[in-house]
Amino acid sequence: MSLIMTYIGSHGCVMIGDKRRIAFFGDKELIQKLEEELYSGKIKNDEELLERSKSLDVTIKVVDDAKKVRSLGDVVVGEVRFKTTFETRRKRIYATTNGYDIVELLGSKIDKIQKGESSIIVFGNKMTKKIANDTIRENWKPKTNLKDIGELFKVIMEEIALLTPSISKDYDFFVKSKNMNNNEAQKLLRETIVRDVKLLEKWRNKLKDDLLEKARSIEMAKKIIIEGQIGQVSGINDDNIEITLNNDIEALDIDWNVVAHTGEKVSMGINDPSQVKEGDLVVIEKENLCIKRTKSQLKCEVILCKADE
Repeated sequence: MSLIMTYIGSHGCVMIGDKRRIAFFGDKELIQKLEEELYSGKIKNDEELLERSKSLDVTIKVVDDAKKVRSLGDVVVGEVRFKTTFETRRKRIYATTNGYDIVELLGSKIDKIQKGESSIIVFGNKMTKKIANDTIRENWKPKTNLKDIGELFKVIMEEIALLTPSISKDYDFFVKSKNMNNNEAQKLLRETIVRDVKLLEKWRNKLKDDLLEKARSIEMAKKIIIEGQIGQVSGINDDNIEITLNNDIEALDIDWNVVAHTGEKVSMGINDPSQVKEGDLVVIEKENLCIKRTKSQLKCEVILCKADE
């Protein structure tokens, strides 16, 4: 879980966010139990978290380099994520002087928007939100300036990090103080949100394409021939020879596109043409492409695979 604190006022805005992400692997019910103990404050530090995860047989991966808050021109953005069964739900706050929008996204689609002019917004679990809100309330002074608010946020972040391993000791921190009224703020926020969500959609589409391509590459790699007969020599031209592929072999390029179907011809190179004659069988033996009769090695620029049945 995260802790993100945002102040939005007439003179500017302040945002701070921790950098910890924790991934859980294992039985779903045991993960839920560990998360409940972590976010309730029962687990006090990294050592207890590691020990408890081991006792529950839940594997965890902790990183402290997440970018949960970022700057987009005169706007600061904070984001927390929630995993659902089929999608990632994101809750973002876009803030600037005199205005903020809280945007909930399902995947890369906007699900809900809440707007406001001035406020203090805290994203976190029940424990961290309560401590943060109570501390802000206890230390708030009339006419507090942006610098003092920033220092207060830093102290709160550091103190809460000592109480729970759900957030990191490190954080990202931004202050914006551009002079603008609420109408100008909402216009800027609207433009920023549209642009930012489009970038998210583009990134998600690229990620999806990359994953599909990776899955395809893994599947295609299983078809690569590492042993067996490839075809027969059907033509010789100095050190270039033509091979007619067997009825169960096809040739692909590095992008897994078919360049020669079963029964078609491909060109290969040989260092010593005297070691080959028409009709010779071409095989892969011990992962070496060669002429079966003479064991002369061949060179080719295609990937030889089993053809689909």
